[in-house]
Amino acid sequence: MRTFLGALGGAVLLCLGLAAAAGAASGPPPTPQQALASTLHSGIHKLGSSSGAYVLDATTGQVLYAYAPDVPRIPASVEKLYTTSVALLEFGPQATFTTELLGTGSRSATGVWQGRLYLRGGGDPTFGSAAFDWAWYRGGATIERLVSNLQRSQHLKALHGTIVGDESYFDSLRSTIESNFSFDPFMEGSLSALAFNRSAIDLGWTWEPISSPPVYAAGRLAATLRHAKVKLPRHQRLAAGTTPAAAQLLATVHSPSLATLLALTDTYSDNFFAETLTKDLGARFGTAGTTAAGVAVIQAQLASRFGLAPVFDDGSGLSYADRTTPREVVTLLSDMASNPVFVDALAVAGETGTLQHEMNGTPAQGDCRGKTGTLLNVASLAGYCTAADGHTMIFAFLGDRQRNTDVGHKVEAGMAVALAKYDG
Repeated sequence: MRTFLGALGGAVLLCLGLAAAAGAASGPPPTPQQALASTLHSGIHKLGSSSGAYVLDATTGQVLYAYAPDVPRIPASVEKLYTTSVALLEFGPQATFTTELLGTGSRSATGVWQGRLYLRGGGDPTFGSAAFDWAWYRGGATIERLVSNLQRSQHLKALHGTIVGDESYFDSLRSTIESNFSFDPFMEGSLSALAFNRSAIDLGWTWEPISSPPVYAAGRLAATLRHAKVKLPRHQRLAAGTTPAAAQLLATVHSPSLATLLALTDTYSDNFFAETLTKDLGARFGTAGTTAAGVAVIQAQLASRFGLAPVFDDGSGLSYADRTTPREVVTLLSDMASNPVFVDALAVAGETGTLQHEMNGTPAQGDCRGKTGTLLNVASLAGYCTAADGHTMIFAFLGDRQRNTDVGHKVEAGMAVALAKYDG
């Protein structure tokens, strides 16, 4: 689809005869394209000169509107489109992430494990308690299921030894460069390959970090074993460490499919999920389980698969150093438009996720899907709309330097409604 995306250069406004139509009050009425361009340009005027837009009729290949389409802007969470598209193409929609329970030592005939148990994280953002996972995700990889799987194979009655939490699949940096890698409440979790309940406490109005995610997870395993009637010492020894190569695999639990993880990431704009997936990409396809390695994988794949070169240093869009252009976003969306897993992961206007309360009761409700982006002075929206004429409209509205992001999002929602009404 790139054949019709490469024509415009610089900051170009396609008004399709807008000036003539506006000045000819007694002449013929504006064409549908002119009327759409007028509405979108009014929206851009409200967003301000630090905004950019690009709208493509994917059915005809015609660019319907562009304003500064090649000027880099801060994408905010629109950045997640890059992370999730590469994760989908690299891992595949049915991929899962595995949390493992391993042991060194032996099990006696009476069911006593003499030795160490290792809880090894595999980069699953959903790993946690059944209650937490149900409240947050309506599913997920639970520690109760892991212990149930252990008991099905081992029938343990007691443990004599240390429980070790192993987060070595990732580095131990809890956030991204935007917060100097220290805990960031906007992450809504603390990054770890062994993140139990996101390795943070949800206080309702903010998040409180867990000081040692692997030790915390080991402690939750101890509590779950006790609940399963496995005898542990009153003061069970817990530690953080790396699983020996000779350790025996005792039980596993798998995350939901990647398709489900992407829906949780994009529909709800989940920063913790996006950054965990970034480290997963680095661990599996790059040099290490780090944000930098994951970003390198994403950038390499965007260049080789889509010919894109956005600038970013994280996977979620929290960084104010991230930059991309409206044309780049639309190029990605155009090439991914035939991938139903990717498209279905986006929020639905007036119905789900970050767009649940936008465009309600308009032609866009149920007909537009998109990814929002919000920072303190950034409001962005990108995605797909089915127009009144049945055509697929692909768009990116990137608004920097917004005085009021709520107002900015309402303006962009109005622009999306105009796309849904379009009958060219």
